[in-house]
Amino acid sequence: MSFGVKMEYSDILRVGSAYLISAFFLMLTLPPAGLTQGVNTGGWQLVTSTDEEPTWSYGVTPSAIDGSTVFNLPGVDLSFTLDEIRNPFGPADWFPGEHPTMPEIVANGRYPDVWSCALCHYPNGKGRPENAGIAGLPSGYFAQQLYDFRDGLRKSAQPRKFNTSTMVTIAQGMTDEQIQEAANYYASMPWTPWITVVETDEVPKSRFSLGMYIPLEDEEAGMEPLGMRIMETPENVEHAEVLRDPRSGFIAYVPIGAVEKGEELVTTGGAGKTLQCSICHGADLSGLGLIPGIAGRSPSYSVRQLYDMRQGTRRGTSAALMQPVVTNLTVEDMINIAAYVASLPPAE
Repeated sequence: MSFGVKMEYSDILRVGSAYLISAFFLMLTLPPAGLTQGVNTGGWQLVTSTDEEPTWSYGVTPSAIDGSTVFNLPGVDLSFTLDEIRNPFGPADWFPGEHPTMPEIVANGRYPDVWSCALCHYPNGKGRPENAGIAGLPSGYFAQQLYDFRDGLRKSAQPRKFNTSTMVTIAQGMTDEQIQEAANYYASMPWTPWITVVETDEVPKSRFSLGMYIPLEDEEAGMEPLGMRIMETPENVEHAEVLRDPRSGFIAYVPIGAVEKGEELVTTGGAGKTLQCSICHGADLSGLGLIPGIAGRSPSYSVRQLYDMRQGTRRGTSAALMQPVVTNLTVEDMINIAAYVASLPPAE
């Protein structure tokens, strides 16, 4: 498919030399994981244990695309090079009329350590599987997470999850005023549907790229067992992987039965195994006061956070409140909870 670019997308993927805009995209080099033991599937190991580290929810392998290639979106009277799309200090904004005016720290960051919030989380706060959807988070909660990053209270249980370390550096470089500006900006936009949850036993064979599963094509295409993991993949690969299109959402493939099992845990606590999520997150799980909404958000992100809190690498006030929730959960439980919660529509 062509997007009015100088090269066809299929040709770009065959570019021989690796070109990346920043060290961030070089550092995120986890192997396909959540595929570490059990049945061999095309060179990957399919997880069969119910409590292995959910490494599949952390890692990426970047693609190699020439940074000077020019792209545009259908129906959009704008064009950007790949360098501009991935510029940490002023990334492309495809739809400037669809969100409030971005504060300087959100739009451009501050060289050299504070990247633009809009690079990873998009101007509309939707984010992608490798980071977080932050639109609609309470401003007080949002600000506290940045302070937790800054103060060493929020780390990843997976040491190769380098964008967590990047967030620490960014938070340490922001002023209190900039933190509050970013918090107020993203809190001003509601969270809206972004992810479609699909239960399945098999999924397309895929590669990792910038935190996402990308289905393989041509002779490499095919199906493989999902196993005990969640596979989040773009609805439109070109739009999400290369163009960072803030309108292009995701499909989350989850194990058969995960949504029903998750509903049991979320709504009843699973006979004392955990606590009802509605106690803190509200009856519709769209947030209550300073407690964030969790309905309709990335299940990969949710699993990471539950696991990080269980492992004690994510601490701070909000994480401390979650300790009774996560202590007895297996990774399979976390997958089921995340699948159910992601399947729920956000409150209008």
